[in-house]
Amino acid sequence: MGRMNAFRSAGSHTPQGQSLEQALQRAGFYPLLVSDVVEDALDGQPCLAHLAHLETHFDQTEIHRHITVLALTEQMLIIAHVDDQQLDENGERMMAQISTESVPVKQIRSVVLSYMYTQPQNYKPTDPVRELTLSIGWSGSQRIDIAPAACGDPQCEADHGYTGNIAQEDIALRISAEADGLLAVQDAKIFARVLRSVNTRAVAIADPEATVLRPGQVARGSRFGRNQHR
Repeated sequence: MGRMNAFRSAGSHTPQGQSLEQALQRAGFYPLLVSDVVEDALDGQPCLAHLAHLETHFDQTEIHRHITVLALTEQMLIIAHVDDQQLDENGERMMAQISTESVPVKQIRSVVLSYMYTQPQNYKPTDPVRELTLSIGWSGSQRIDIAPAACGDPQCEADHGYTGNIAQEDIALRISAEADGLLAVQDAKIFARVLRSVNTRAVAIADPEATVLRPGQVARGSRFGRNQHR
């Protein structure tokens, strides 16, 4: 199947503002290589929605970039990650390190979205989200964020122990309007919406009596809730 067919959007969902090819070109991180990697991982299945996220970080005098691409089909969530590495001081020899993972959609247990709005006191329904964090969990692994607890008295020096959040996530991507553009934030929202829809449908087919929990919901009989973010 050709690349344009493999990356086509599903007609039953709101189309994203840019195609996967356009998102990879905009990121500018070996777009042809990344595109071929994702196409190979899709194995001929049509892509319902996508998310491409480029990150840059600095290590002393070196600049490192890496891209994570999520591609969703009816049965699988494809996660492709590409890093580059400089092999000489002049940067003339480069090496790309690539990994792909295919996760059955029916195994996804958690899809969590965190939003950030500026000037919430002036919020209007037309205001765009300035930042969005998407966390997806499927393996049952958990991360615990712990910090010293405090009371309401700013002068209190007593030891109140620790407090923390337990988050179930295998991947977390933060997309901001400042770094990635408003279109990327909107496309990330659409991706999450399609992922939730496909996940719910897959779970219902696999187990008609199963209940898919969404953020803020607690299963009947459960004693604990949880929060999120990396």
